[in-house]
Amino acid sequence: MKPDSGNIEVLGRDVVKDPTGVKGVVGFVPESPRLYEFLSGVEYLDFVADVHGLDSVAKRERITDFLKALDLEGKENELIHGYSQGMKQKLAIIAGLLHRPQILVMDEPLNSLDPRTARIVKDLIHKLRDDGVPTIFSTHVLEIADAICDRVVIMDNGRVVEEGSTGELKEKAGSPGSTLEEVFLKLTGSSDTQEIVEALSR
Repeated sequence: MKPDSGNIEVLGRDVVKDPTGVKGVVGFVPESPRLYEFLSGVEYLDFVADVHGLDSVAKRERITDFLKALDLEGKENELIHGYSQGMKQKLAIIAGLLHRPQILVMDEPLNSLDPRTARIVKDLIHKLRDDGVPTIFSTHVLEIADAICDRVVIMDNGRVVEEGSTGELKEKAGSPGSTLEEVFLKLTGSSDTQEIVEALSR
């Protein structure tokens, strides 16, 4: 989609003038991955790696390492349409990271993941951050945002309400000992949940 006005650059690349260049440096994990389900897991990853121009040796090593780490080893030759939702999510995460992106965009990437894989993904995000690869991480689960994110942007109906570290947000809300969920509800003016619960339970 072309913008009505203004411009967006990702790592110095204009998204309208050089969309392919932008896609080459960004890793994207969608909330609901749409995969080519008539392919096997390894065929899909092989295709993604080819799109990004990985050489055959790097491609094989990266795919093997990710399949093993995310517990898909031994299942890579099965057709994707037979995968569980968690397995499909793992495949989408691998596809987003396979080409060593310089920036990550992840939308609810921990959906359907088992606790071990979720921990691996969280720790990997922190390791990539330490290596200079930032992640934009969208989630409705505020405990996850609290555990993963260095900076949090609270949005309400498509508008930015507040941003900062979790500590800064708690201070701004006047609730330094609160959870991020409580801070969100206070900052968005939607903290009247108890009244709603009482009304619904009558």
